[in-house]
Amino acid sequence: MFDTITGLPLHPLVVHAVVVLLPLTAVGAVLVAIKPEWNHRYGWLVLLGAFVSMGASFVAKESGEQLASRVGFPETHVSIGSRLPFVAVALLVVVAVLWARDRRSETRDGVGRLLAVLTVVVAVAAITAAVLAGHSGATAVWKPIVENTTPGQVAPPGE
Repeated sequence: MFDTITGLPLHPLVVHAVVVLLPLTAVGAVLVAIKPEWNHRYGWLVLLGAFVSMGASFVAKESGEQLASRVGFPETHVSIGSRLPFVAVALLVVVAVLWARDRRSETRDGVGRLLAVLTVVVAVAAITAAVLAGHSGATAVWKPIVENTTPGQVAPPGE
């Protein structure tokens, strides 16, 4: 199910959603954590982004395992990438709780402020995990190619 789509591996297609949407959602989470009035107005959008990011991260993990069973297991990438869905779940949970709590009150009490700080911490962890997973995956794919080729080695089309 998570192997290919139209004859191409699903993993490189879906990871782009994760490495773009998860950090973007995390930035949104930081913004709504800092400004409660933005959470009232835009929190639902951040919550939607967190939900889609979480789903995409699970599909990326599963499709990555299928692709690795075909081409080999890049250990660093597998180690980091397998944790990414859990970070995405944590982001979804803190964003959802903060959003629900802010909708009940115009001001944040001590617990609300603590939850906002926790949201920022989880958002930074999500950005870090997405960058590390993306970089380790790109390194696994492209480093051997770049190390064994030189610029200009292949002539442009039409020459």
